[in-house]
This record gives sequence, C-alpha cells and structure tokens, in this order.
Amino acid sequence: MNKDQVKGVGEQVKGKINEAVGKATDNPAKELKGDLQQGAGKVQKSYGDAKEDAKDQAKRNTP
Repeated sequence: MNKDQVKGVGEQVKGKINEAVGKATDNPAKELKGDLQQGAGKVQKSYGDAKEDAKDQAKRNTP
C-alpha cells in the first residue's frame, strides 16, 4: 500500500463523517463537503492503486 492509497482512504473516511454530521445537523454545506471529500479520496486511492499496479507489473516483467 502506498501513501496515495492511505491518504485516499483517509479522505473517504473524513468525507463519510462530514456527510453524516451534515445530515444529522441538517447542514447541507457540511453534507456537500463530505460528498466532495469522498470523491477526492476515491480519486486519490485510484491513483495510488494504479501506481501499485504499475510497480507490480514492472516487477513481473523484470528478469
């Protein structure tokens, strides 16, 4: 697991929390912030996944 994957998952968790707090307090801005954080976290995790896949592929192709 690389730092982008870890940061991405962390951002998704923070987003879930903000979304839940926004819903519980009827705060649409906080809820939207949570949604955006989750989206950003997914993108960052996907980027980290792609980096890991590329690294693994390079290891497999090295004699």
